[in-house]
Amino acid sequence: MKPTELELQALRTETDEMWKLVLSQIEKAKLCYLSYDRELAFEIISREKRVNAYDSKIDSDCENYIALYAPVAIDLRLILSLLKIVNTLERIGDFAESIARQILDEDYPKIDTALAEELQIETVFDTVITMLMECYIAFDTENTKLSGKILATDDKVDQLYYDALPILSNYILANPEKGVYSLKTLLILRKLERMGDHCSNIVEEIVFYIDAKVLKHTNPKKSVDKQ
Repeated sequence: MKPTELELQALRTETDEMWKLVLSQIEKAKLCYLSYDRELAFEIISREKRVNAYDSKIDSDCENYIALYAPVAIDLRLILSLLKIVNTLERIGDFAESIARQILDEDYPKIDTALAEELQIETVFDTVITMLMECYIAFDTENTKLSGKILATDDKVDQLYYDALPILSNYILANPEKGVYSLKTLLILRKLERMGDHCSNIVEEIVFYIDAKVLKHTNPKKSVDKQ
């Protein structure tokens, strides 16, 4: 392999490792929430430092690659996409950490199982995890056929979030003493909804890298449907 190819492979390997770590963080955040596992919450918070370290290192390595090799065409698109993807992964990791910190908040009691089921919070977690896994597969296989499916799934996450608003409103009216708990639960759902948005952003970067198409500020679902 040429030195440039070795460097690119190293960057992809680092990104793969970061991706898997962030996926693990979301999965642990789900377990942490559902089981109210405070010990697991501390583990998530501790592991966030590794996510940040990956972000900083890959950023630096990408900048060095541009400076040393002045890449063009698909190599340049890969580097530019990696810079945005790792930054987005870091943000998703931040949301997972934030959920863990909320579980440690003394003002946030154990979850109301019936409410959680009505809000379909476990489904929202699972849907976001699936989105990020499919993003990883699309990137790893350099295949954008999953793009339309992932973007459509984000609509499902959005709908679950909006469906939760009247449910929580009625819950507050029926249980005014649990107003703070309800609002904090809404914050968790909002974090999950934002994770879904970030997965859509990752899809846009994958399509840019592989197909040289810019989906940002367009109707991405229509664009990928034409592929």
